[in-house]
Amino acid sequence: MLEDHLLTREGIVRTLEHVGVEVVAAVTEVPAFLRAVALEAPDAVVADVRLPPTFTDEGLRAVKDVKRLYPGVGALVLSQYVEAEFAMGLLEQVSGGVGYLLKDRVLDPETLMDSLRRVVAGQCVLDPSLVADLLRPRRVPEPLATLTEREVEVLQGIAEGFTNSAIGQRLFISERTVEVHAQRIFAKLGVTEDPQVNRRVLAAVKYLLAPPWPDGPSSPR
Repeated sequence: MLEDHLLTREGIVRTLEHVGVEVVAAVTEVPAFLRAVALEAPDAVVADVRLPPTFTDEGLRAVKDVKRLYPGVGALVLSQYVEAEFAMGLLEQVSGGVGYLLKDRVLDPETLMDSLRRVVAGQCVLDPSLVADLLRPRRVPEPLATLTEREVEVLQGIAEGFTNSAIGQRLFISERTVEVHAQRIFAKLGVTEDPQVNRRVLAAVKYLLAPPWPDGPSSPR
């Protein structure tokens, strides 16, 4: 774990240990973090976005280094605030096994454990507050505007890192129906099947990064 704030670091460590997770290292600096990952070979890492000396994106860059060197390691990036540019930059460069959560959410044992399980399984996790902010009603250019209201709801679930089964439970539709919507989303957004990329992540990023039109917000069709 990489976190420079003592109370936050200790709080997260206690939360992890409370749910039976072994914390092999809790450090305050990037070099020590990278050494610990190399030495301990953890299943997952947790890192704050902003760290000394500049308090900009040191933690984010450290996580990207870990994912480049050890793709199988799950990673959770923590932030005090909703910072969409950091989250989207992470998803654009890392195809799976990463999560972006607000700090106040990870002190909840159930949320933290669920997020860790998902990133270790290779899924992507986005804080619901971030997704809600990015998916606020807006008018977007083609082909994004061709998404139906239901497809937007499915895409929101994909952006949060949920499986088709979980999305179906949320929307009260079958898993097969979710899959049909997902395939239509991929087709509309031009996200073709490629073994080298994660189509779910690419589709979510493509929508979330779409700029709003200057003539005012409106909901997608």
